[in-house]
Amino acid sequence: MSASLQVTQKLQHQHQHQHEEKQQQHLYESSYYLSSKSSVSKQSFSTFKTTSHISVKTEKGQEVVKLSPLPKRAKRTYLAMDKDKEVIGYVIPVFRASHDVVRGLMEAQEEEVTEEGINYVAMRNLFVREAREAMEVKVEKKTRSKHVRESAERLEMSRTFRKKMNPDSLTHRPEFIVKPRGQTVWEGKDVKLHCTVAGWPKPRIAYKNNVLIDAKAHSEKYTAESNYNMHSLEIKCDFFDTAKYHISALNVKGEASAVASVVVKDGFSPEHGVTFETTIIDKFEVAFGSEGETLSLGCTVIIYPTVKKYQPEVVWYRNVPLKPSKWVHTHWSGERAVLTLVHLNKEDEGMYTLRVNTKSGYDTYAAYVFVRADVEVEGVPVAPLDVRCHDANKDYVVVTWKQPAVEGSSSILGYYIDCEVGTHHWARCNEVPVKYARFPVTGLVEGRSYVFRVRAVNKAGVSHPSRVSEAVVAMDPSDRARLRGPSAPWTGMIKFTEEDPTPGEPTDVVVTEATKSYVVLAWKPPAQRGHEGVMYYIEKQRISGTDTWQRVNTGMPVKSPRFALFDLAEGKSYSFRVRCCNSAGVGEASESTGEVIVGDKLLPSAPGNPVATRNTDTSVVVSWGASKDVQHLVGYYIECSVVGTDVWMPCNNKPVRQTFVCHGLITGSNYLFKVKAVNAAGYSQSSPNSDAVVVQAAIVPGKPTGVTLQEAFKDYMVLGWNAPANNGGADIRGYFVDYRTVKGGVAGKWHEMNHQALTTTTYKAENLKERLFYQFQVRAVNMAGVSKPSLPSAPLECKEWTITVPVPVGLHVLEVRDTSVVVLWEPPVFDGRSPVNGYYLDVKEASAGEECWKGVHEKVNKMKYMKVTGLKGGASYVFHVRAQNLAGVGKPSAVLGPILAQTRPTKEIYVDVDDDGVISMVFECSEMMEGSEFVWSKNYKEITDTSRLTIISERGSRAIFNSPSLEDLGTFSCVVTNTDGISSSYTLTEELKRLLDISHDHKFPIPFKNEMAMELLEKGRVRFWTQVEKCTSDCQVEYVFNDVIISQGKKYIMNFDKSSGIIEMFMDSLEVTDEGTFTFNLVDGKAKGTTSLVLIGDFRELQKKSEFARAEWVRKQPHFVEYLDFSVTPECDVLLKCKIGNVRPETEITWSKDCIEIAEDDEDAKKIERQDGELTFNIGKWVIKQEKQKEKKRKPPAEDVPPPPRPKISKHDAGVYEVFLRDERGKDKSTFSLTDAGYQAVMNELFRVINSSSEIKVLSTEHGIVLYSTVTYYHEDLRVGWLHDGKIAASERVKSGVTGDQLWLKINEPTEKDKGKYSMDIFDGKDGVKRAFDLTGQWEEAFEEFQRLAAAIAERRARVVGGLPDVVAIQEGKSLNLTGNVWGEPVPEVSWTKNEKVLVSDDHYKLKFEHNKFASITIAAVSTADSGKYALVVKNKYGTEAGEFTVSVYNPEEEESKEEKKD
Repeated sequence: MSASLQVTQKLQHQHQHQHEEKQQQHLYESSYYLSSKSSVSKQSFSTFKTTSHISVKTEKGQEVVKLSPLPKRAKRTYLAMDKDKEVIGYVIPVFRASHDVVRGLMEAQEEEVTEEGINYVAMRNLFVREAREAMEVKVEKKTRSKHVRESAERLEMSRTFRKKMNPDSLTHRPEFIVKPRGQTVWEGKDVKLHCTVAGWPKPRIAYKNNVLIDAKAHSEKYTAESNYNMHSLEIKCDFFDTAKYHISALNVKGEASAVASVVVKDGFSPEHGVTFETTIIDKFEVAFGSEGETLSLGCTVIIYPTVKKYQPEVVWYRNVPLKPSKWVHTHWSGERAVLTLVHLNKEDEGMYTLRVNTKSGYDTYAAYVFVRADVEVEGVPVAPLDVRCHDANKDYVVVTWKQPAVEGSSSILGYYIDCEVGTHHWARCNEVPVKYARFPVTGLVEGRSYVFRVRAVNKAGVSHPSRVSEAVVAMDPSDRARLRGPSAPWTGMIKFTEEDPTPGEPTDVVVTEATKSYVVLAWKPPAQRGHEGVMYYIEKQRISGTDTWQRVNTGMPVKSPRFALFDLAEGKSYSFRVRCCNSAGVGEASESTGEVIVGDKLLPSAPGNPVATRNTDTSVVVSWGASKDVQHLVGYYIECSVVGTDVWMPCNNKPVRQTFVCHGLITGSNYLFKVKAVNAAGYSQSSPNSDAVVVQAAIVPGKPTGVTLQEAFKDYMVLGWNAPANNGGADIRGYFVDYRTVKGGVAGKWHEMNHQALTTTTYKAENLKERLFYQFQVRAVNMAGVSKPSLPSAPLECKEWTITVPVPVGLHVLEVRDTSVVVLWEPPVFDGRSPVNGYYLDVKEASAGEECWKGVHEKVNKMKYMKVTGLKGGASYVFHVRAQNLAGVGKPSAVLGPILAQTRPTKEIYVDVDDDGVISMVFECSEMMEGSEFVWSKNYKEITDTSRLTIISERGSRAIFNSPSLEDLGTFSCVVTNTDGISSSYTLTEELKRLLDISHDHKFPIPFKNEMAMELLEKGRVRFWTQVEKCTSDCQVEYVFNDVIISQGKKYIMNFDKSSGIIEMFMDSLEVTDEGTFTFNLVDGKAKGTTSLVLIGDFRELQKKSEFARAEWVRKQPHFVEYLDFSVTPECDVLLKCKIGNVRPETEITWSKDCIEIAEDDEDAKKIERQDGELTFNIGKWVIKQEKQKEKKRKPPAEDVPPPPRPKISKHDAGVYEVFLRDERGKDKSTFSLTDAGYQAVMNELFRVINSSSEIKVLSTEHGIVLYSTVTYYHEDLRVGWLHDGKIAASERVKSGVTGDQLWLKINEPTEKDKGKYSMDIFDGKDGVKRAFDLTGQWEEAFEEFQRLAAAIAERRARVVGGLPDVVAIQEGKSLNLTGNVWGEPVPEVSWTKNEKVLVSDDHYKLKFEHNKFASITIAAVSTADSGKYALVVKNKYGTEAGEFTVSVYNPEEEESKEEKKD
């Protein structure tokens, strides 16, 4: 190379070495925080820095050429090159890492820098020195061939250098030189595990005990040390530290592990060998709280025996263990465990469990806590609950919540999501309410912490906000994982990269959510993303035959691999894709998502029919069928309603997913239940209502007894058992059979044989294995639940029977008494070698031995029941039955009992013959339960044929013989279900003949020629009489009034003429107390007869006639032809009327009320009229007082004077009214009581007249549509109700009322929903009338008229159209003049107000209204007292409006003084 420069090695080395030292010193100061042991030498690093800035000079000091080939603006490179531009390694870009990251790396290596750095630097310097000696740079003239040869030699030398610098030749995997040893220690002592590990780079040591041990995080328990490859772990041991400990050593070359076992013995502790018994008392019950309250739950825990300083572990659960927080406080005093829930919220509802753990086991107790949701404004929904944050990323998070149980007066329209910005400042995340209970929040600031809350909104308003969510940080999930988890072992390697290239394309782009409100995209970042990270652009394409892609986020790329797109067209199809970008540019687009249709999520389908089962006195268990068509089910809400109220209340305020126990119900009330499902899309339709259930405690039945084998074959066995003695107060609904195998005397596990309840006490167990032994047990079930299992049967072998005589089954008892009991049984399932022809019943006392069995009877019993007598009261007995056939008597059945011989307070069945000769048997029971029934049997077989007997259950049960005859002889029994065996029997024998005779006498009594009659005699006397066709001299008569026997005396005179058969009774007069029933009871030997006369209803008229007749006889004087009575005219006037006779002009007629005479000048005197012989008192007549009459005469009548009010009657008119007639011939009096019954009778007649209302008509006004009906007269006691399509028509828009005699319903601002059928009910407490009207047919005409009137009124309404400012600021002492423009037709009235007080025109305020258009106000010489709020108020008959403005008066001098004080 002829033009080459020749530079000697010595001169170059001297000149360059000085410069390298300076550069190296500066570089090490900048790169100290990166690493002290880079896998690339610091020498090579400095070579790059030096080569880039050094020029080669000749011996004369002249600069000839620059060796660096890089231009000033060349692209940055991180390659380390030698002087011949050969790449010898990579350098670390110092400017790429922050000091925080560098410091983090250094903290993990502080322990290793000194020890490992010395060895490494020594090895590195060795290779650098050898390379430096081998790379003597000589620049001289040489031939081309020599130059090529030397270049090849330098290249080979460079390869040798890189090979020696390769870390793989120096490193090796970890190796345990000394492995840790297992140890055994006492509890409470310390143990130390030691090991020695070799490897380079130095391995990182990790300890595991099922989980990774973080010694720094748990320094109170663990101490880890590492010094010169010797490592140790010190453990402060307790009993639970017994385990195998894994020690792992890890570096870049691999991993090695060792295991050491640590056994901790508890003998050292004072509780060693003690068995603890835990008892929980003073338990908390089911609790109810309201949102915002504080609720405490507590139990007292007793640990026995007591060991000093030993405390159990007390843990509270609500599905998962509860941790103390600002909402949850726990306290353990050593005896009492208390959980306090601060500021209750619906999230706190659930099953709370207290678990007490000891070394001997654990004990638990649980009860449910209900949280009631209250609202301040009626009709608004309650707050949502369970707000959570998901899928948090750099600028994106998904917020979810659960819908509340109560939507309020209308359906929920949507939800508002708020996030906290700053301290206690909330910002709304969405402008329009979202219906879907899941919302992506975008635009977050990376690294900032956020909390969220949600509010529900319906037509009535916005709910309270929910409880805030847990705080979430907007950052990359991988960064969050690194911050949250333990640091990874240091591998001793630093990777070096070049300048970030253009990023690759994202993968797996999918649509995670698609609703009609938004679409959420998710994808995986590209594998090639560089050090500075990537951001993303999202593109969409409308599927409509075009290939045009539109970028969604043009202005700002997103940082998170998630993105939510809003404002898409519902029902349209879209496709999406994503591009990555960084400082190098925008990468290629990802694969598209394919077609995505924007639509709403499906609501869940309605749940299945709910089934309500009694539980306790205040709770009911509700189960239901799951919703069949549902996605992402959140849970179910249950509602209850008392039968007949149609008011539904929530049972739970937090969704549940299974059978639920509804607490807090009213004992004895009848409830209905319904269920609705909820998912993120909303609520389902409610399920059908459950059957009504009475809230009452239910008890599971007792155990079935006597499980026996009835028949056996090769592969099946027939089992039988006895029903439980106690059915728990409810019918037994069925049985469940369990089985287990027995091999070599060892029993296996129990398994269910039938999944559906059996309705009989026998079961065919199939698919068994021959010659294998089985045991069986049976459980009974009623509406309260499943009983405990019966005692297991004896091991039974499954093989074909060859028994000659079978065994009876199904033994049970009825009619248990002190000295007797009835035993019943069922025949065997099969007959054996021949049919069964009889049975033998045996008995013994329960405490006696097997040798004490004795037969109840000697002869064979062909019936399947037997009454056992001769028992001892208070003793217990057991029974069994043996069957007989031609082969003989078989084995006894399973034992029944013990049965206590004791009579319960139960009435026995008796026979009755009623007055009509009907023969019946009666059984009464006072201990019936809900659902109890009477079951009648004949000869202990249930009666199903009703041709012979008719059963009636009223206050007991009565079995009536339809046609009694000798066919009805036998034993009749009656059992009351759902009781503790209440039963009785009656044996009908030959006495039936006597009963038939009694029935005949009752059916054919003494014949009457005339039934009892009454006639009015002279003097007003009353005669009751009757006549019989025949009777004997022994016939007796019993006189009865209202079921009370009366006798002859001053009031009653009796006579019985047996020859004529006439029976008479006389009374001098009839009084009010004589209203009722008069009866003559005749007894003539066995024959009987009865006749009665009822004096009710027409009694008053009869009484008046009697009194009138008596008065006519007593006197020939003025009298009342018709006594005082009332009548109601068609105009609803209430009149008291009477007719008088035999009066003269001088006869004095006087009226009085409540014993006070009505004078001529009284107001009531104007209500009295006399016409011929009739007197009338018009109670409701309107009378103008004399003073008002005089005024009326003075003043001319005005057009706007209202007419007199309608006549009416009120309780003020109640009283006793009397009319007196007097002259010299005598006197008479008539009285009418308008109180109590009399007043009610008047009102009933008045309502009868009122109820003749007109049909409903429609009228349109400027405010809406009016439906009205006219009545003759309206009274305050009338109740009027309006219905719209069967529902009560009443709301803020729809109101009803009465004006005069018009009943109306006003519909303000009508809408299409107001169409339909309307009905009006008028009810007076006794009778009513109903009017119906269909508004649909006249809707269009009425609605158009309403719109026309409303528009016309709006134009004519009074209003302020302009001219007034909002604020007026004026200097004190000046005058203020303001003019407002006014409009209205007719011309409105104008007034001015100040601070809501009306102003009056005077010297200070001058008020004018000119040309019916301009209203002005002038305030002369204003002062600070004139400051305030003013208004121009205009009003006409179409409306009122006010134009408001504020006047502020200031004083310049005061303002200047204030400014000076501030300065």
